[in-house]
Amino acid sequence: MQKGAIRVQTENIFPIIKKFLYSDHEIFLRELISNAVDATRKLKTLAGVGEFKGDLGDLRIEVRLDTEAGTLTISDRGIGMSADEVDKYINQVAFSGAEAFVKQYKGQDEANMIGHFGLGFYSAFMVSSRVELFSKSWQDAPAVRWECDGSPEFVMEETAKTERGTDIVLHINEESREFLESARIRGVLGKFCRFLPVPIYFVDKESKPDDKPVNNTQPAWIKKPSELTPQDYQDFYRELYPFGEPPLFWIHLNVDYPFNLTGILYFPKIKHSYEIQKDRIQLYSNQVFVTDEVKDIVPEFLMLLHGVIDSPDIPLNVSRSYLQGDPNVKKINNHITKKVADKLEEIFKNDRKAFEEKWEHIALFVKYGMITDDKFFEKASKFHLMQEALPGGKTGPFHTLETYRQEAEALQKNKDGKLVVLYTTDPVQQDSYISDAAAKGYKVVKLDTLIDPSFISQMEPKWEDVQFTRVDADITDNLIDKQEKSESVLSQGQENTLKEIFGLQLPDPHIKVELKGLSADAQPVVVTRGEMMRRMKDMAAAGGPGMSWYGEMPDEITMTVNANHPIFRQVLQENDKDKQGKLVHNLADLALLSQGLLKGTALTDFVKRSVELLEGKSKSRIILEP
Repeated sequence: MQKGAIRVQTENIFPIIKKFLYSDHEIFLRELISNAVDATRKLKTLAGVGEFKGDLGDLRIEVRLDTEAGTLTISDRGIGMSADEVDKYINQVAFSGAEAFVKQYKGQDEANMIGHFGLGFYSAFMVSSRVELFSKSWQDAPAVRWECDGSPEFVMEETAKTERGTDIVLHINEESREFLESARIRGVLGKFCRFLPVPIYFVDKESKPDDKPVNNTQPAWIKKPSELTPQDYQDFYRELYPFGEPPLFWIHLNVDYPFNLTGILYFPKIKHSYEIQKDRIQLYSNQVFVTDEVKDIVPEFLMLLHGVIDSPDIPLNVSRSYLQGDPNVKKINNHITKKVADKLEEIFKNDRKAFEEKWEHIALFVKYGMITDDKFFEKASKFHLMQEALPGGKTGPFHTLETYRQEAEALQKNKDGKLVVLYTTDPVQQDSYISDAAAKGYKVVKLDTLIDPSFISQMEPKWEDVQFTRVDADITDNLIDKQEKSESVLSQGQENTLKEIFGLQLPDPHIKVELKGLSADAQPVVVTRGEMMRRMKDMAAAGGPGMSWYGEMPDEITMTVNANHPIFRQVLQENDKDKQGKLVHNLADLALLSQGLLKGTALTDFVKRSVELLEGKSKSRIILEP
């Protein structure tokens, strides 16, 4: 028997503290199973190069729970260790067996080790009052037993173990009794080990042993795209998200230079922003789960995607500071952006109809990316779509900016030479404005999602000579500022009288009344809100940062009175001043109502006034009839 003190140098204790002290305690199981996987893959590597000539046998890993004894055991049939190796890799905490092995067998597939044996092993003491290790080397050496209670003191002696491999027995401490519950262990295995490359079996002494491994050793992302069918990708998505809707499409990542990266990213169906779920991409390192917080690896706008990314260039115990500073992470980020843009462009070019059918689901990705990522913006401008809104709530064809420009700029260029993109945020409520615009030959597009106010504001400086104007931002004749003047059929005196009546009926300082000579077929009164202020209020409503105060500001309304509408000649000829005021007030309220701006007592008063006017009209008819 050998007794001694574990040799931990001062400078080497800090990695243990940083990696484990503040981590979730459940990570211990990931670390120990990762070590078991390493030991198994090392043996396969030795067999592959002819150094190990024995029978590999069943290279499974077992996790055995004994609640009565208070133990959790992790067993493998891998390379095992001799007493000298235990002394080297366990007693000298700073030394990593995986690193030494990789250097010796560099280039062999199985040598791509996932753990750092010395440090990962000591995570066991986060949940254990005592740890025993039983190991027999693949070479001709006596089996060894090692025991430690978490202090620097250990005991190491020969033992009677006959099978190759290593058993690690954790005597779970009182504070960590949760890890003696079967459901808890199954949950941790499902989280961290579901795709490890060696079969893992869970054995609970109190129940029947599992006849199937808890993990899928051949997940779809480690295979070549040519080996997979569309159904394989769909099946893997269901494995990741059992209750999710089928994805729209997917992107298979497979890079080995200048960094290693594999994975599958899925585009989920998203119709509304409230359905957005971030942190659905899982990061793995050689099939070991690392985290689902991939903000610094995946571009922000693609956090909405689902799927898996696997890179051995990212360590298991990853930190935010590491991700932010590592050059490989930046390269991975850029590569993913390019792959997504290329995939979208490919679908757009090869199957435009399918792309248009998916647009309502992928529009959020595309617009978010164009706002936040300049490289993506350059590519996405070619396949970003805007659908035409037609009168009556109908929809028309999709346009890229280029095709919209070709069809609209003849009529929709303003005095500054800018293309005015007319849009609607609510085709039903704004239908009358859409109809008026269509009558002039204008093309209106739908931009009706929560992200569109930000998208519009970001695109105006990025897209050359383009200006966005909501279809109800002004009277139709003024939507495209061409500096054209229109004449009123009313005399100056009649205009002054009409303006005075409107002023008396609408004393609100936030309503600006103006008279214009529009077409006689146009609405008698049109209410508009200035494009920029309304846009700011829309962004505030969508939760834009630092914009909440815009939402509290009153609406600045312009009420345009169409002096050429025949109804105003009747109003001016009305001798009953009270009735004349009510008619004007109702015309103004109808215009406010069309914009959803008539509410509360003002709406109640409008209804009462309308009834009074109708009753008055009926009485007049009764009196006049013989």
